[in-house]
Amino acid sequence: MINKKVLIIEDNNDIRENVVEILELAGYQVFAADNGKKGVDLAINNKPDIILCDIMMPELDGYGVLYLLNKNTETNAIPFIFLTAKAERVDLRKAMEMGADDYLTKPFDDMELLNAIESRLKKKDLQENFYSKSLDRIANLISKNDGLGELKKIISERKSRQFKKNQVIYYEGDKGNNIYLLINGNVKTIKLAEDGRELMTGIYTNDNYLGVQAILSNEVYSDTATALEDSLVCLIPKDQIEPLLSQYPEISREFIKILANDIREKEEQLLQLAYHSVRKRMAEALLRLQRQQNNESFKISREDLAAMAGIATETVSRTLSDFKDENLIDKKGSIITILDLARLAKMKN
Repeated sequence: MINKKVLIIEDNNDIRENVVEILELAGYQVFAADNGKKGVDLAINNKPDIILCDIMMPELDGYGVLYLLNKNTETNAIPFIFLTAKAERVDLRKAMEMGADDYLTKPFDDMELLNAIESRLKKKDLQENFYSKSLDRIANLISKNDGLGELKKIISERKSRQFKKNQVIYYEGDKGNNIYLLINGNVKTIKLAEDGRELMTGIYTNDNYLGVQAILSNEVYSDTATALEDSLVCLIPKDQIEPLLSQYPEISREFIKILANDIREKEEQLLQLAYHSVRKRMAEALLRLQRQQNNESFKISREDLAAMAGIATETVSRTLSDFKDENLIDKKGSIITILDLARLAKMKN
């Protein structure tokens, strides 16, 4: 723990100096900034292992600090703990939705501070160990050759980032600067209609890539990606993936195959929305979830299922109740279990 670096960004001199003293006594290497702008510079130049940051500061507040560091590929995976004198739920919710890992409400004592830091650093180490093991699972994506070695090298050097449930990974219309490898968790992609309704365009699980189309076509992201649950994601920058696509045809073929599969699924989804009945669409959505999760039981909200099938949430409830009465499925809360795959697959239009 001695070599771990901590950055504290706090405009209150007494609090900042007290935290620095405590952490140095605990064996940490500490960097300190009295405003957000200096804090961002220190983070970029020193790459701390963890950041403590006050929310309410002049010039650049804690939300601005977190936003800028999240946009930087060298700092977006650093654990981030907000320090706040406000215990109001709206502030804490905004902080966590933006990607903060934890928060401490001032005043806090020495043990609260040390425990929060040690807990986050330990969690980060566990994630990195899990992430390292998961690299072997991508071997089934491309053949064993120099291209695979180069891709694995790039991924192993990238930092993974934890996205919390309902946190946006990228927005529709953002510039396609990264391909995202989902290490662990579940992510949905959606498009927003003019009337505000969501249409779910895909669900992604372990070892799936997102953002491939934007990279291959050199365009913006065509949909919005959001974590359905706490998910661990590796960001691979465009400037690192493009040379591989040029040098190793086998990698290009595999990413093209991924893109082709995505296009095929979206074409099938459009066909279902245009011509299939509500019952048929619901059956197809459930079967699609079963294939993606590779499990007869899966968890999905009524709203997400409605977005996936292109129907109203009230219709989802009625149709699922009918399916349950017909012994096609079982449903407990948001967990759905398919009881009869064959009958769902043969659902009449």
